[in-house]
Amino acid sequence: MPQYLKKSTGSSAGSASAQETVTATVKSVISDIRTNGDTAVRKYSEKFDKWSPPSFKLSQSEIEEIISSVPEQTIQDIKEVQGNVRAFAQAQRDSLKDFEVEIRPGVHLGQKNIPINAVGAYIPGGRYPLLASAHMTIVTAKVAGVPHVIACTPPISGQIPAATVAAMHFAGADSIYILGGVQAVAAMAVGTPTIPKVDFIAGPGNAYVADAKRQLFGEVGIDLFAGPTEILIVADEAADPFTVATDLVSQAEHGPDTPAVLITTSEEVGKQSIAFVEQLLERSNLSTAVLAKTSWDAFGEVVVVESLEQAWKLADEYASEHVQIFTKDPREALREMRNYGALFLGERTCVSYGDKVIGTNHVLPTRKASRYTGGLWVGKYLRTVTYQEVSDEKASGELGRLCGRAARAELFEGHARSGDLRASKYLGDKFEWIK
Repeated sequence: MPQYLKKSTGSSAGSASAQETVTATVKSVISDIRTNGDTAVRKYSEKFDKWSPPSFKLSQSEIEEIISSVPEQTIQDIKEVQGNVRAFAQAQRDSLKDFEVEIRPGVHLGQKNIPINAVGAYIPGGRYPLLASAHMTIVTAKVAGVPHVIACTPPISGQIPAATVAAMHFAGADSIYILGGVQAVAAMAVGTPTIPKVDFIAGPGNAYVADAKRQLFGEVGIDLFAGPTEILIVADEAADPFTVATDLVSQAEHGPDTPAVLITTSEEVGKQSIAFVEQLLERSNLSTAVLAKTSWDAFGEVVVVESLEQAWKLADEYASEHVQIFTKDPREALREMRNYGALFLGERTCVSYGDKVIGTNHVLPTRKASRYTGGLWVGKYLRTVTYQEVSDEKASGELGRLCGRAARAELFEGHARSGDLRASKYLGDKFEWIK
């Protein structure tokens, strides 16, 4: 049986009444924007962000001026990170092949991957300016071949987030809007006179943004139903507790409800990791310590198991967004685990690399969604479609006979007659209903 040295006491789902308030607010904003367009968008931007410029869309000259204020080192770092993201996304795109196969003489079936026509990328900015979200959403869309990407990000304390604008621009955004929250997501989804309607929306956000995407799903596609960031570490007796603790804290700073979990085969590693987490939160100069401590106190867990076999099984039950492996043979996790958003193998890598710089996408499934989906990738921006052609009359007639029998077994007479007609035309079959 697993032994819990520390167990979560919180619930990341939030109270039902709080969620009802969020849902009602979001529904009202979407409805107003659907009816009143730009007027409603401006009203909510003024209300929620105290932001009402002459135009939410940045002109090319404004973009250039904003980027000129960004430190050169930041620009270089943005370009280097985007190079990593672009290289991995391109490898993903190259793995997806169009094909055509002749499954029987004269019967040709094919598959094509067609980019979505227009995508909206939402780049959050409330607590932190999340430059990396621009890399992950926009660069990946462009590698997929999306012809038009609209990017929205909110002002931060009444100011344009210059580095975020630079990241959106260098990622390849075709239009950049300084606009945040539900009003941005709703405007992109339903369209207004100044903000074109998109077909798909990607990017993280707060509870209101997440609920807006949920309510608008179906009218537009979305990347994921995102929840709070999650980290799970699997460690054996060889793991360094200080590194374990540092990496748990690195994710706990995301928000007040981040699950940070350690599963270990060593009680000593577990106890030392807890001690180091507390030290890092209470005695270091970590600027986000209060926020991270709130998360750790309520959602931190440390579990001791008897074997790595049990660790893999328990980790799969958590189905966490980020899973780090600190064991003697980290690649064993590739063979043994099935449910995770992304794996980070060994001490030389970490979730922060994935979040910020290494190149894999950081938009990942949370709340156990990794049981049925992966994260954002090139394929999310593509529609995999099929086509067929029958070039041989005999083949068409034979398929017509088969279709007639198969359709009548399901009592679909109209379907059957489409098959009958081909059998009649190409094989000379006689049918009472064909005169």
